[in-house]
Amino acid sequence: MKVREYASHLAIPDERVAVCGDWHGNVGWLKMLTRALPRLAVGVTTVLQLGDWWMDPLETDALFGEAGIERVFVTVGNHEPWDLISPLLDAHPGAAVRVSDITWILSRPARLTIGGRSILSLGGAASVDRHWRTEGRDWWPDEAITDEHVAAAVAGGPADVMLTHESPANTPVRAVRELLGTNPHRFPTEALAESAKSRARVSEVWDAVRPELLMHGHIHTPGGGMAEDGRRVVSLGRDVQEDNLAFLDLSTRSLETPSLHEMRNAARRW
Repeated sequence: MKVREYASHLAIPDERVAVCGDWHGNVGWLKMLTRALPRLAVGVTTVLQLGDWWMDPLETDALFGEAGIERVFVTVGNHEPWDLISPLLDAHPGAAVRVSDITWILSRPARLTIGGRSILSLGGAASVDRHWRTEGRDWWPDEAITDEHVAAAVAGGPADVMLTHESPANTPVRAVRELLGTNPHRFPTEALAESAKSRARVSEVWDAVRPELLMHGHIHTPGGGMAEDGRRVVSLGRDVQEDNLAFLDLSTRSLETPSLHEMRNAARRW
């Protein structure tokens, strides 16, 4: 990947955007998604992707272009090609980098303005499966949310919407709490401790900037919930799951989430 453009702040007028959870480099899923998008949301030209992206942006540009998508903003996850991404972000500190005609990789953290609303992106997460991965091949320490990322995100002040890959620790999403409390995949204790530390860092930022809405991926457990103070959290599903796609109205911060059945039907009518 190469940097074609970089910017410290991105601002677009769109009042309605698509938001997607993990893609995991699944081009087949993206083909279905991009065929469905024009029928499900006429006029939507921006996608906010919440990490575990790991796509070839040159390969996916054609798919997005056919769907009328003009830009994809990626909030990086944990399962990413960090050996390619980190050098680009390090060369342009605090800036988002455009790596194809359509795809932007957001800085950590990043500030955007969309439809007049302030957006905070805080990428990264802990890989609970890293003990089964090989450092430098499919796992890199760069995935971690650092104290420096947290400090910079907090210093930027309040935000209307927060985009993360990792869930906050004190999530109001019941399905996520239940999954984290049971460890059904029997991840090692050390990995669970790193995951808890990562979620605590997201919570520190979430409690400081107090967005009305936080959206994340990573957990592969779709659901939503509201904290006692009214702040909402939405967990999006991964590729092939329900609720991988949502449409966000920036004026109201309301969401529409088409079902997997609706997405597949829309794609077939392409």
